[in-house]
Amino acid sequence: MTEFNYIVTENDKELTCKELLRRNFSFSSRLMTKIKQQELVTLNGENVRLWIIPEVGDKLTVTLPEETCDFPAEDIPIEVVFEDKDLLVINKQPGVVVHPTKGKPNHTIANGLMKKMQDDGESYKIRFVNRLDMNTSGLLIIAKNGFTQDHLTKQMKADHIQKKYLAVVDGVISEDEGTINRPIGRPDPEEVERWILPVEQGGYDSITHFKVRERFEKSGYTLVELRLETGRTHQIRVHLSSIGHPITGDHLYNNGDPFLYRQIHGDFRRVEGADEVSTSEYIDRQALHAYSLTFVHPVTGEKLQLEAPLPQDIINMIETFKKTDC
Repeated sequence: MTEFNYIVTENDKELTCKELLRRNFSFSSRLMTKIKQQELVTLNGENVRLWIIPEVGDKLTVTLPEETCDFPAEDIPIEVVFEDKDLLVINKQPGVVVHPTKGKPNHTIANGLMKKMQDDGESYKIRFVNRLDMNTSGLLIIAKNGFTQDHLTKQMKADHIQKKYLAVVDGVISEDEGTINRPIGRPDPEEVERWILPVEQGGYDSITHFKVRERFEKSGYTLVELRLETGRTHQIRVHLSSIGHPITGDHLYNNGDPFLYRQIHGDFRRVEGADEVSTSEYIDRQALHAYSLTFVHPVTGEKLQLEAPLPQDIINMIETFKKTDC
């Protein structure tokens, strides 16, 4: 259970408990409402009305409300990279959806987290701060309370969370580094795909920075590091495809503009009832991995620099390319 404490100082004279909360804690209005409704504020260990004016030296304590989730628990592996009472960061495996949807209501990371919670004797509402596509692996942030979620969301909107990815792409990128600055939108609201779309037509400013890590000249592939400045859905996948270097294995964007491709060649997305079929002989999914996160812990103020190593399927593919290039 997370608590926030504050000792009243000389500078706080004549301020009510409510005013002190607003001045010293960055609680959202929604969270503040829950705190008041559940009477989770105490003064020197006793419940207190928020209009009371405390004295210098008094200890004001706020306890965050307890919350739960009701997803069915499933035995899905959860690899913990960092965890404390407020925050959980995991290394998500490919092939698993993050959150239940109408099309995939079970067998998700959320179901695996419920099992982990039961095993650990914990109870909290699962709040995903970032999202990864089903077939993208890597670092996934889960906030265990509303305060942590609100704080991290603000960091993300202010571009204070540094997110880096590694990807293997088709073709050999000639530039050592560069920036892709192209607006991304959803041309058809009935379809999941995004593509380059002018802002005046509903696109959103989108910026991806890239740096070449390694080139496999004979094999015709490149290992590239990517840093997101914005966080649009499918941003990396769309941006890399738009410059002619789609992520290896990407079932949606390996042929460039998916809408134009379907107009010419028909629907390529579903083969024998499968929604996602890799376009590569070397890997069963898009070769994209969220390998690095840097941000400030919302409660402790500690700067966290977390990494998840490349998964074995991408390592195996790279080793194959290296043998070919020898």
